[in-house]
Amino acid sequence: MKVAITGATGFVGSRLVESLHSRGYQIVVLTRNPERGRRVFPASDFPQVEIVGYTPTESGDWQGAIAGCEGVVNLAGAPLADERWTPERKRVLFESRVTQTQKLVEAINSADPKPRVLVSTSAIGYYGTSETATFDESSAAGDDFLADLCQEWEAAAQGVKDTGTRLAILRFGIVLGMGGALGKMLPPFKLFAGGPLGSGRQWFSWIHRDDLTDLIRFSLENESVEGVLNATAPNPVRMNELCHQLGEILHRPSWLPVPSFALEALLGDAAQVVLEGQQVIPDRTGSYNFEYQYPTVKQALEEILA
Repeated sequence: MKVAITGATGFVGSRLVESLHSRGYQIVVLTRNPERGRRVFPASDFPQVEIVGYTPTESGDWQGAIAGCEGVVNLAGAPLADERWTPERKRVLFESRVTQTQKLVEAINSADPKPRVLVSTSAIGYYGTSETATFDESSAAGDDFLADLCQEWEAAAQGVKDTGTRLAILRFGIVLGMGGALGKMLPPFKLFAGGPLGSGRQWFSWIHRDDLTDLIRFSLENESVEGVLNATAPNPVRMNELCHQLGEILHRPSWLPVPSFALEALLGDAAQVVLEGQQVIPDRTGSYNFEYQYPTVKQALEEILA
């Protein structure tokens, strides 16, 4: 199977390329920085990977690259929690998700032959936040900035259905692997100063990076997979439990909390990504009999930190 991937050099994308390449896929890496793409995926190690540069706002740059691809995976998007959500940052977040997805959809609809499937990204921020509610794929959208962004992001992907391309939208939870969010939590724990972020009562809906890449591949390969799936593990935990498990595995204390005001001072509105949460259950994902390698946070952390 030949697949084009945006966001392929990122935390999830790089592992996805490794996984698909090991299974004999032909891969087109669509990147704004071809030099970085060649560094991450050297031809000597990834002979079935083609690096193609593109301009995010020009759909014409994408058409030739996806011609002949049976599938497309859309992982592009600027990091959500690395900076304050100033008006300029919100514009970057919008353009890197919504505008790029619109251009990708235009390219897919113009391709001949067209890809059979688009697997596009969204996030569990779609649901808003709550300490008490439980959300599945049928739950209504929230009413904050991140929920609005996710709704527009998903709406942009819907356009491929007009020309017959199958669409699967994966709402990512917090992805656990060596790096990403976990990478930012580890240093305080190793210095015996680890603990929950904020109150510790907020829900943490997560997924191991390998389970996520397996779910993306599962969505590419299975014709029956369509519509929205929550890309989360079946056992969300509260932040206190995550930190307790992390402390036990590292043999470090996990009682020293990071106060909410410190993160809010640093990140402003963006702090909601870690200070507030939502309990998300992957009902539709489970209905397809997708099998998780790491269904509990203890199993995930033990594998990552082994």
